[in-house]
Amino acid sequence: MSEAVQHSRHTEEDAKAMFGFWVYIMTDCILFASLFATYAVLHNNTYGGPGAKDLFSLDFVLVETLLLLTSSFTCGLAVLAARRRDKKRVLAWFAVTFLLGLAFLGMELHEFSDLVSEGHSWQASGFLSAFFTLVGTHGLHISAGLLWMGIMMVQVWRRGLVRFSVKRLMLLGLFWHFLDIVWIFIFTFVYLMGAIAL
Repeated sequence: MSEAVQHSRHTEEDAKAMFGFWVYIMTDCILFASLFATYAVLHNNTYGGPGAKDLFSLDFVLVETLLLLTSSFTCGLAVLAARRRDKKRVLAWFAVTFLLGLAFLGMELHEFSDLVSEGHSWQASGFLSAFFTLVGTHGLHISAGLLWMGIMMVQVWRRGLVRFSVKRLMLLGLFWHFLDIVWIFIFTFVYLMGAIAL
């Protein structure tokens, strides 16, 4: 097989992979839009219990937000290093990203645990059901991203930065940035607006 034909096949495969990835991102956008719409409808449905202003600590959530935004920055540095085929920096920056993402996820689980232990579980009201579903779905995506990141770090460590690894790392970076954007909406719509609601 000639080099030109091989290059053409790789380009076509890359285009298909990128298209498939963007289709997935669009379906995720629809999923999160539905969850945001559900939360918007149910956020005042507290069944006589506490609302967002009574339950959420903005200081705590601000730390979560800073962790995730910092992880987005370090993820970007990792992807840039991958394009330069700098294996050492790719592993270092993705390790930092992984730890920041893990810390974020730990804080989210801690918040959920505290709410449930205080009697404010997803079964207590429509508001809490919508809250746990929206924020929990984002947390599941973070977990999937961390798993993907861990697998890619092992592959890069063992095989180096071969062509398919760089492509997958770029897609991973896009996915991680997408989750950061979703979190900005969650922070603004759920926590910030909930805290300042009159």
